[in-house]
Amino acid sequence: MPLLLRLLPWVITFAWPFLVWLAVSHPQLHGLLPLLALLFLLRWQGIRSSSGAFARCGQLLALAGAVLCLASFLLRAHQLLLWYPVAVNLVMLLLFGGSLFSAMPLVERLARLREPQLPPQAVRWTRRVTQIWCLFFIFNGSVATFTCLSGNLHAWTLWNGFISYLLMGTLMASEWLLRQRRLRRVG
Repeated sequence: MPLLLRLLPWVITFAWPFLVWLAVSHPQLHGLLPLLALLFLLRWQGIRSSSGAFARCGQLLALAGAVLCLASFLLRAHQLLLWYPVAVNLVMLLLFGGSLFSAMPLVERLARLREPQLPPQAVRWTRRVTQIWCLFFIFNGSVATFTCLSGNLHAWTLWNGFISYLLMGTLMASEWLLRQRRLRRVG
């Protein structure tokens, strides 16, 4: 698969809030919505043959994005596009939260890819990190829902296009730094 097609899902993900802002604030760009739906369908096609929980989530979210784009186009209701970040947070909450009821939470599965023999304290740590990610998705999804309901496109774009990414990056970096610090103390 060409590099451009492999990068496309990431480009769509990060550009989504700004593309939505353009579509909602500039109705003359209404014709871009079928193109966005096509990009989501290409994303779905690209991960259709992949397996695993993340791939299934990616497929579901790609279909949700395509449906929201097509519904917005056909109904001329661009506000439907605003709900995609809510769907993302809900799907990620189900993925992470559902894994807490399995033998191995998602973060532990990811950690075992690097280190198959995790010590008991690391297993407890990964469960706690999975729970923290669940809390993050509840919080982020709630704020995303509020921004959809508020009707304030600027607040929606600021939250979903900048602040939520900043918080997610901060959470990832904080967890990584704490884990490194913890490993140095143990090792």
